[in-house]
Amino acid sequence: MSFAIWALIIGALLITMALAGTALRRLPVSTAILYLAVGYGLGPAGLALMTPDPLIHAVFLERLAEVAVLISLFTVGLKLGLPLSAKGWRLPVRLALVSMTITVAMIAAVAMLGLGLSPGAAVLLGAILAPTDPVLASDVQVVEAGDRDRLRFSLTGEGGLNDGAAFPFVMLGLGLLGLHDLGWGGWRWVAIDVLWAIAGGLAIGGVLGTLIGRLVVYLRSRHKESVGLDEFLALGLIALTYGLAVTAQTYGFLAVFAAGLALQRVKERTGKAFAPATMETALQSKQATEALATDSAYASAFMRHEVQGFNEQLERIAEVAAVLVVGAMLAYTYVPASAGWFVALLLVVVRPLSVWLGLIGAPVSRDQRILISWFGIRGIGSIYYLMYAINHGLPGALAEQIIALTLTAVAVSIVLHGISVTPLMNLYARRKQRQGSRSASP
Repeated sequence: MSFAIWALIIGALLITMALAGTALRRLPVSTAILYLAVGYGLGPAGLALMTPDPLIHAVFLERLAEVAVLISLFTVGLKLGLPLSAKGWRLPVRLALVSMTITVAMIAAVAMLGLGLSPGAAVLLGAILAPTDPVLASDVQVVEAGDRDRLRFSLTGEGGLNDGAAFPFVMLGLGLLGLHDLGWGGWRWVAIDVLWAIAGGLAIGGVLGTLIGRLVVYLRSRHKESVGLDEFLALGLIALTYGLAVTAQTYGFLAVFAAGLALQRVKERTGKAFAPATMETALQSKQATEALATDSAYASAFMRHEVQGFNEQLERIAEVAAVLVVGAMLAYTYVPASAGWFVALLLVVVRPLSVWLGLIGAPVSRDQRILISWFGIRGIGSIYYLMYAINHGLPGALAEQIIALTLTAVAVSIVLHGISVTPLMNLYARRKQRQGSRSASP
């Protein structure tokens, strides 16, 4: 498809969403469902304006999904304002490590016993489908850094962590298929792909986010320099962090997520909370904006506000492009007879059971546990890992089978979770409010 056609499609869709955004938010469906439907209509099954064959254009599709996930992970990191020492982090960490590991194991077992896949292919399929998606889960994420809702924080933190934490299992699956060097007895996989890549990625992201954030705040508050161009700051930090992390053979997804977390934690010693009214006043003139950006009391908060606002807009654009392509790709695959029971098992058995096992003894209410179990949204992260595997030599017949299962699971997840997210989250908010009222009454 030519660049002009791409520009025409994306431009028309973005303007339509801008004009009809308020009305669409009142519908009991997510915008991702609309993007998926439009993408399917523009693909080979409809107008054939988009032809993203996953076996022919795997490199482009990997890069598109990669960029979308990176932008979303950085945005997620900026939203999580809970200190890392807080107990609230225990839930997302358990979901991203314990529950995801159980998910990979359960999917692998089902794939070997029910689909006849080899151990390597089964582990790879489990790794592709295990992580929840940070791109499509915005409706269940925290709204801003001060949001302390346990459900939203857990799902947001899980989506930020497990897109990188799934990488070791992808490398294990590729290694068992003979497409990646695991080392004698698996030593290289444990030392490099697990220990170093995870710890190194988090460290690189944390250090870069902290250093660059502090440097910007210092220059603004002490020397009135480096004011403006917060969009460059956001994109530059994402690119620098990811490039350094991958060069150092660590996981760039974890590094970018950690960079967002670290940037969000940067504060001047005299830093104050950023009030919306202050922002409105600042936007009335360029002079007021610059004064606020260089005020030692507000410099760090202003920087985070501007970077997050830009990233959230960029995230929506990336979501449009990525989900359109997913919709168009559906025409290039078949729906195997096994897809129905496999996807149903993934969503209503594997996810709830892995959450229940991962959160044994955790301080979560019944409503929160049920919703965490349901909102294991699969999406662009799975598409990225799928394309990554194809580009690393996944055999044709096996690639077609995994493509079919992955695209079916992602499409079903987009539809089911997109339909259910608004009513379920509204119900959760009402029940939480009633419980709060009863506990507050004498």
